[in-house]
Amino acid sequence: MAWRSDGTGTPLLLIAGQATALTGWDPLVPTLSEAFRVIRFDHRGVGGSDDGPAGHPSTRDFAADAVSVLDAAGIERAHVYGHSMGGRIAQWLAIDYPDRVGALILAATSAGGFLGRDRDPEATRALTSGDPDQLQPLFFDAGWAAAHPEAVRTFFTSRASPQAKRQQFRASKEHNTQDHLGSIQGPTLILHGTADVLTPIDNAQVLRNLIPRSTLAKVPNGRHGFHLDHPQTLDWIQQFITRKAPQI
Repeated sequence: MAWRSDGTGTPLLLIAGQATALTGWDPLVPTLSEAFRVIRFDHRGVGGSDDGPAGHPSTRDFAADAVSVLDAAGIERAHVYGHSMGGRIAQWLAIDYPDRVGALILAATSAGGFLGRDRDPEATRALTSGDPDQLQPLFFDAGWAAAHPEAVRTFFTSRASPQAKRQQFRASKEHNTQDHLGSIQGPTLILHGTADVLTPIDNAQVLRNLIPRSTLAKVPNGRHGFHLDHPQTLDWIQQFITRKAPQI
């Protein structure tokens, strides 16, 4: 598995969404690496990582992949920030490996199990099309996208093998942690955009209801990619970690 480390502070593991490479985090790393040692990686079959075995890995299996990255980086415990499918993986990381997780940040994600409102079929068709022109309005503010074309291009054009796309789409669709989230005892920040049509905001409230000690912060007019085009959320994350989990 391909991974990268930036900065020298307290470890912060970034877990990307479906078929998104570690380079998709590029706009955030300069700021985050001022306060944290930022670790990011490519899921199996994405970017510089090998496909891995065939079959039907779950988001729980992908959490084990994330632990292997922490091991390779020599990190016993890290704050964890997961976006979209990465947030589903991060849930299992906190459930199955609680000693490895400090603060948990879940962005634009869900518990699965049909507890939250499902997305509009048109949004699903755009997502599965892989067409950046259809995807961009679902992820980013138009003004930000026009001002940051390279970041948008990098986010949408990372290499993902056909096997990886099939595996990750299925794993994300079948994800269900609803019966396990109550075991998460660490501080959890749930971030969700109010204009997210790929993962409607009802799903964030479900997570808030199921995870003890969790905090829900709504991003006004945020779409599915608000973690990139709403940089104020980086301040929220750093403030949350400072208040809730200053030492890990």
